[in-house]
Amino acid sequence: MIYLGTADPFPHPSLADAEGLLAVGADLSARRLVNAYKQGVFPWYNAGEPILWWSPDPRMVLRPEEVRVTKSMRKTLRDDNWEITYNTRFLEVMLHCKRIPREGQNGTWITNEMVAAYVKLHELGYAESVEVWQEGELVGGLYGINLKENKIFCGESMFSRVSNASKVALITLARKLEKEGYDLIDCQVYNPHLERMGAREMPREDFLKALKTTT
Repeated sequence: MIYLGTADPFPHPSLADAEGLLAVGADLSARRLVNAYKQGVFPWYNAGEPILWWSPDPRMVLRPEEVRVTKSMRKTLRDDNWEITYNTRFLEVMLHCKRIPREGQNGTWITNEMVAAYVKLHELGYAESVEVWQEGELVGGLYGINLKENKIFCGESMFSRVSNASKVALITLARKLEKEGYDLIDCQVYNPHLERMGAREMPREDFLKALKTTT
């Protein structure tokens, strides 16, 4: 395991262990986080633990044009009076992601330290959110890091307070990114829910190559 000081660069992602753990330590400064995402690395740890940095192989990704919308979901998108906004309630979206109960999870990896760090990234224009509303109430959404030069959106977390709201957020984002010429939505690790929506696993080497492709 590689331990990082605050001034140490990330090791190459190929040095991650079998579970994808690459390094421990350093900090959540804006510069550190932006460099991490641009190198295919992300933080994921629990409160009370040191910062853990990951680069899994394979990597779960969704190509925007391949997002899967079922017949019933198409009807839901048409009929359920959704309103979609972008970057109007970033902190609220992140706090909902932090607090929403999740099956099989006890607690959350979105620590207060993480919230503060990503709000700073949002202020700097790197972290973005999608908000889903019904009748003036925030009912779902997602947030992540937008690597605009690389045409990759790195999804971090999403939430639903009513049925299908997180799906609406992801489908809407995918359609928007497809129009803007994006190549990938990074979903990080395998998730059966995302697989049903069209995400698939990609070798880490291919993901890193995609990160290096700039416009």
